[in-house]
Amino acid sequence: MEYRRLGKSGLRVSELSLGSWLTFGKQIELNTAKELMKTAYDGGVNFFDNAEIYARGESERVMGKILKEMGWSRDSYLVSSKVFFGHQGLQDSKPTQYGLNRKHVIEACEQALTRLQVDYLDLYFCHRPDKETPIEETVWSMHNLITQGKVLYWGTSEWSAQEIMEAHMVARQHNLIGPTMEQPQYNMLHRNKVEVEFAQMYRTVGLGTTIWSPLCSGVLTGKYNGGKQPKGTRMEIEGLEWLKERTANEENIRVAEGLSEIARSINVSLPVMAIAWCLKNSNVSTVILGASKVAQLEENLTAIEAKEKLTDEVLERIEDCLDNKPVHPAF
Repeated sequence: MEYRRLGKSGLRVSELSLGSWLTFGKQIELNTAKELMKTAYDGGVNFFDNAEIYARGESERVMGKILKEMGWSRDSYLVSSKVFFGHQGLQDSKPTQYGLNRKHVIEACEQALTRLQVDYLDLYFCHRPDKETPIEETVWSMHNLITQGKVLYWGTSEWSAQEIMEAHMVARQHNLIGPTMEQPQYNMLHRNKVEVEFAQMYRTVGLGTTIWSPLCSGVLTGKYNGGKQPKGTRMEIEGLEWLKERTANEENIRVAEGLSEIARSINVSLPVMAIAWCLKNSNVSTVILGASKVAQLEENLTAIEAKEKLTDEVLERIEDCLDNKPVHPAF
């Protein structure tokens, strides 16, 4: 395993990390989740990603139980939570149980600590921007959690560059601790935000990125190639119809079929190539993997070595197949 700094911070995070969205407390049994975490940790992974909304809090309870049972030294791993949706979801929550207002940010942190059975969160993300809460209130709340020792670094998820910069402006104005990292979607089919929108921020504020969905929700595994409709995938989960409409469309599948040929030519699987492609971007601090089977995780961890196979020539072939290279604005 190799490690990268989380943006301009001194924190070193493993290039590959393990996330629990749609798996822990939902798709897989406790024993499987435990084996996945052990496999990841033994492979050098030091970051485990979670959120209050994942499986309505059950994902954090499962992860907390496993961390307790494994008995790993607390200074050897990083664990995160995210705040915004509430652990019951927006529709089933009362007005004070969601959002980025001070009350929910503070109480959600306490609840996450209880579920994860830890004394502090290494990373704490604002899961979405909150249009109803002044950014000053959110920045102050995160700063206070850090000064209290309950959070070490705070960041954002699916925020725009403008929203992140507003948070930094508030932090500078009041001498507060600003956001260290952003968690955006990034993969071969979803590139603009990480490659263009955030481009200046890597230099100006030293933005770190903990990217999710490197396989574009399974499309970049090749499982949907040829019009296949496999059962038991996240696309079939109730409530995720939007995911299928956005990702498993004819154009994306056509691209995945072309990418599969390139992967075969360099003797790696398509998912491994897709993950390695994300790692070739030096502005990616860590790639969050999702897995429901140990064998699947073991394969995806080999993306560390597969990076070397993505030569300039191979990357050019990939670009030709994707035909979606973002255009950088002329300054």
